[in-house]
Amino acid sequence: MRVAVGMSGGVDSSVAAWLLLRDGYEVTGMTMKLWAGATGPALGKKACFGPDEAEDIEAARRVCAHLDIPHSVIDCSAGYEDLVLRYFSEEYLAGKTPNPCVRCNVLIKFGMLPRLAKDAGLRFDRLATGHYARVDTDARTGRFLLKRAVDTRKDQSYFLYRLSPDQLATALFPVGGLTKSRVRRLAEEAGLPVRDRKESQDFYSGDLADIIGRQDREGDIADRDGRVLGRHRGFWNYTIGQRKGLGIAHPVPLYVLEIDAARNRLIVGPEDETFKRSCVAADCNWIALITLAAEMPVEVKVRSAGKLVAAVISPLEDGRTLVRFAEPVAAVTPGQSAVFYDGDIVVGGGIIDSAD
Repeated sequence: MRVAVGMSGGVDSSVAAWLLLRDGYEVTGMTMKLWAGATGPALGKKACFGPDEAEDIEAARRVCAHLDIPHSVIDCSAGYEDLVLRYFSEEYLAGKTPNPCVRCNVLIKFGMLPRLAKDAGLRFDRLATGHYARVDTDARTGRFLLKRAVDTRKDQSYFLYRLSPDQLATALFPVGGLTKSRVRRLAEEAGLPVRDRKESQDFYSGDLADIIGRQDREGDIADRDGRVLGRHRGFWNYTIGQRKGLGIAHPVPLYVLEIDAARNRLIVGPEDETFKRSCVAADCNWIALITLAAEMPVEVKVRSAGKLVAAVISPLEDGRTLVRFAEPVAAVTPGQSAVFYDGDIVVGGGIIDSAD
């Protein structure tokens, strides 16, 4: 079987390629080019998007040379600009906090990348990445399932919940059944040239004002009663639940409760007001279900680094889903994703539209 591996230049994707090669697959490596050289400043941190991506491409090339497999660079920069960065900007300007990695995975890594690679003449049957997640099938229905990684501390299923059945059918996640420490040891065993390379962030927003293409615009920071307490430096620089960087002297710590983009205003208040008992998720994608037809108990994660919380999900109109938490959850943020789990299985998820 021919497998193309999305090579980021990091340890995880490099070990994924080595494991597949060891197991007898015909392997080719390919790396996305995302940086067009025109959007934003140097971001200053190691990330998947930035002017230093040439280092990542060279690292991936060296790994492929070490493994004696072909390596191709696929230019996805135009699509990334249109489908990810534009979305990122529009969501921030609407007062939301988007997760670009979720969108990039479904539209670029598992969408545009394999399509452009095949257009360029690469031939492969499956697409593998270094994501910490697993794919399985439901023995009763035959549906492809997305599961959490064995190493729950590194699990990246949250970022993959929008993948379609067709995408899951051809996806391989070779390191999803391993711990990170085991992956590091395998990199040493294989003598991979990136075995000591530090991890990068999935996405680093850098200076948001530059990325969204406009200058900072100051506005009021006010409490629920409308009292102006300070000034913000562009509401897109803040997110729900944020405490630091408000620049307000107050008897009790204040947190961002709401971003009022229409009025160019931040609403702040005490920590207890950041907790919500429910939220509504829109544009839902279901993996373990055809659709959500009735109330269902699940665990839900409302941020990639958040903890799993017991909840009950119920169908609403227009494909939206009501999520009722078993306990109040802090900083439930419009624009982020609510991802639903049944044990290790990803049931589905959607984009948080509102919270109460």
